[in-house]
Amino acid sequence: MLIITGHYRVDPEGRDAYVAAFADLQRRARQAPGCLDVAITADSLDPSRVNNLERWESHEAMESFRAVANPPHLDEEMHDVQVRLYSVTDERDPFD
Repeated sequence: MLIITGHYRVDPEGRDAYVAAFADLQRRARQAPGCLDVAITADSLDPSRVNNLERWESHEAMESFRAVANPPHLDEEMHDVQVRLYSVTDERDPFD
């Protein structure tokens, strides 16, 4: 499993429109084979922060979707990008 997670910053004035522009991509990604979850969300505390979370069954599944993803083309520039890809070898319930 792959997890891509982290955050980045955009102009606070355009952040909500920026996040909304990714709604269609999120919807399509969640329906894609091998996608376990995708969320691009506005942070509740920081008006410039955008949170990113993706979970994929495999690198191949992620790349297959990205080949046809057709992300929105926005003029908004990302700053202070703190997004990383993690390879996961184990999974368990965190509340057990």
